[in-house]
Amino acid sequence: MRLGLANNRGMRLFLALWPDDAVRAQLAAAQRRWAWPARAACVPPGRLHLTLHFLGDVGEGAARALMASLPPLADPFTLRLERVALWPQGVAVLEPAVLPAGLAALHAELAALLRAQGLRVESRPFRPHVTLARSAQGALPPAGSPPVQWRVGAYALVHSIAGPPLRYVPIARS
Repeated sequence: MRLGLANNRGMRLFLALWPDDAVRAQLAAAQRRWAWPARAACVPPGRLHLTLHFLGDVGEGAARALMASLPPLADPFTLRLERVALWPQGVAVLEPAVLPAGLAALHAELAALLRAQGLRVESRPFRPHVTLARSAQGALPPAGSPPVQWRVGAYALVHSIAGPPLRYVPIARS
């Protein structure tokens, strides 16, 4: 199977928790509860996800090797996204109040796999979140929203395809 390189550098990839339709609907509902300023760029519902590792440009051979070696998620876990926040530069997010042990273990396991394959692993601390909007300075988060309950049983390797429009295409799932 030819993966199809987007450019001479390779494919822009990331590993993510990719929501099913029910979780995506919860995330979209959480997004709609905010009061957004006119300049806010809300993430389209089809692109809502939680990034585990951003890989950047990966050559076709390395992408194939990674796809073939992705381990299944051994222990499903529940992720409870309950904290809304507006980060610097106007990034509006939904975060867990508590990092589930299963999520921390998955992040660490995938980091070890990436390093073993010579792929890049970000050095900054893992701060799990779902980005709801960018350029959202002045947005008003909702008060007292119900949490998003996400039963995580898998993750995905996702290809980020430059646009317009920008597209995220899962190319492998655990």
